[in-house]
Amino acid sequence: MFDLPVGLPSELVPLSWLIGVWEGSGVLEYKIGEESVSRTFGHRISFSHDGLPHLNYSSYTWLEPLAAAASKSDTAVPESEGASGSGAAFEADAASALAEQNVPSETDVATPAPTLPPEMLSDEKLPLVTETGYWRLSRHQSDGDPGPGMLPGMGERPFTSAAAVETLRNRDGGFDIEVTLVHPGGVAELYLGQVKGPRIDLATDAVLRTAGSKPYAAATRLYGLVDNDLLWAWDIAALGQDLRTHASGRLARVS
Repeated sequence: MFDLPVGLPSELVPLSWLIGVWEGSGVLEYKIGEESVSRTFGHRISFSHDGLPHLNYSSYTWLEPLAAAASKSDTAVPESEGASGSGAAFEADAASALAEQNVPSETDVATPAPTLPPEMLSDEKLPLVTETGYWRLSRHQSDGDPGPGMLPGMGERPFTSAAAVETLRNRDGGFDIEVTLVHPGGVAELYLGQVKGPRIDLATDAVLRTAGSKPYAAATRLYGLVDNDLLWAWDIAALGQDLRTHASGRLARVS
């Protein structure tokens, strides 16, 4: 059972089931040209709040030792009841949603599949990637909201009651959300989507890259609460490829 944190802003109630620290494992499977990169990884993410109407998010992953990876074959999509009826249905819905995105591929020339460096073949855990960002309900900022910059809000903050937040519900019965993520490799993403009960669907609205970053054009993400575990799937259009399967996993709440 999950209890709402004390002092949780009303706007975060639709996203409150995410709050906490989650840890588990996942499967990386990305096809580049005629070759595929496949590995099992460990994953730890955190959702927290600081009294403002957004969730703070951080994610850390590491490559599992090859011996441990070989013993994990059922991480990505469990057969269990949950966000969309069952684990299998959750995956089927995800595949359908991703196909319907119709995201164009990059104009860059397709990059050949990389040869895995020796360290990726190690029998030790190795740091992989991190990302950080913010999740919030999508709405116009008002005079009562702080910003831009360090400017304080003028007047009462909006949407401080359940009734007020309810007016933000969309025609589909969920809430539109915005997610901004930053990667240390020179990529920033703005996702738009919705949360509807224990399920979140996201697609990139914009991707910002530095001159030195690797080619990365678009992405979709899917999150769902299944048997109290957090399941997720992340598809990307990168390295000159169109939008395709990239990674998925299952995490348990640890705090």
